Amino acid sequence: MHPQRATLHNELHARPSLYFSEPAHLYHYAFLDADGACDRLIARLAEDLGEWLDQDAAQGVLSLEGMVLKWERHTEFFTLSLLVPRQPDTATWPAPPAMLAEIIDAHRDQVINATLILVEEDVQPDGDLAAYGFKDPAGSHIGGGDATVWSDFRLTEDGVNHLLIVNRHLNDYRLGRMTRRLLEIETYRMMASLALPLAKERSGELRCFEQELAALSDRNAAAEDTDSRPLLRDITALSARLVHSSAGARVRFSATDAYAKIVFSRIEELRETRTGDGQRLGLFILRRFQPTVRYCSAIDRRQASLEQSVAHLSDLLRTRAQVEIEEQNAVMLKSLNERTSSQLKIQKAVEGLSIIVISYYIISLLKLSLEGLDAVGLGMEPRQAAAIVAPLGILIIGGLAWRIWKLRRH
Repeated sequence: MHPQRATLHNELHARPSLYFSEPAHLYHYAFLDADGACDRLIARLAEDLGEWLDQDAAQGVLSLEGMVLKWERHTEFFTLSLLVPRQPDTATWPAPPAMLAEIIDAHRDQVINATLILVEEDVQPDGDLAAYGFKDPAGSHIGGGDATVWSDFRLTEDGVNHLLIVNRHLNDYRLGRMTRRLLEIETYRMMASLALPLAKERSGELRCFEQELAALSDRNAAAEDTDSRPLLRDITALSARLVHSSAGARVRFSATDAYAKIVFSRIEELRETRTGDGQRLGLFILRRFQPTVRYCSAIDRRQASLEQSVAHLSDLLRTRAQVEIEEQNAVMLKSLNERTSSQLKIQKAVEGLSIIVISYYIISLLKLSLEGLDAVGLGMEPRQAAAIVAPLGILIIGGLAWRIWKLRRH
């Protein structure tokens, strides 16, 4: 068996739902995992409950005093869900139990989502749901009409969002899965929205980058600079600042896209239908959440397009510089050709003069030799001397000329 066979297979059973059927309150809190917050939360739970908890586990379910606590570790956040059966004298929207409240207070700065779900049996609430504190709520029949959910998505003073589920025909398993989908919609919606402040900040920076790119493009088109190195240096600096600015943002925008897809998928899984004249819950979320996702996606695409434009301008400048270098090389080669031609002409003149000089010296030597023969009594007739000297001189001069021609050809 592969060493990770069991681990990979058991992913099918990861992220279990809390199954229940009776009226209950379901508290759900999501904490951003910053600087080891998840590890501290798990350690705090183990200390408060007096139980050992596996720090490397992805989730855990604990039973305590009639309540069920489930914790889950995710990539960027940590969630706590506490299921509390509702008693007849319990308030509609009670504060969290003391144990959960202490954990929340200790990590309040990391809370990214806080949701309280009230699950009721088949009741007929007032049309305006005033008894539950809702103002202009959105609602839908979910699960093929087997339950109804309402919420006005208005936060309380403690930053908690309230959801009301009226269960009619959902069994334990379907109710557990339905509440999980609603909680995931809220949690992943908030995680996806984390990119919105960053997108607004990047929008201003990108505007400045685009203006700078336009100025550099005009400089390149005008070609006023005889030296392209200053312009290339400015383009390189702009590219470096743009890459530095987009490095962290790209990860955040990718996470937003992934979280948004989960939200859209969970809304489809609700199988919601209209209830009365109010707006459907899923439609309410989509109409207000999709612009956030699309805005972040647009900023991401704008950022990528700007990087490509800077790279394209850099390529154009490099091409222009390369053409200028080739033109300079052509001028240099032409100058070298002219210089080489002049040198060849001079060389030919020198070779001709060399042959004349050598011929003069050879004839002089022969003349001296003949004069020397005349001195020792071996004088020769001028005609005989000419017959001997002329062929010999021609042969020597021809040999020298042939040697010079051969060396020049080589």
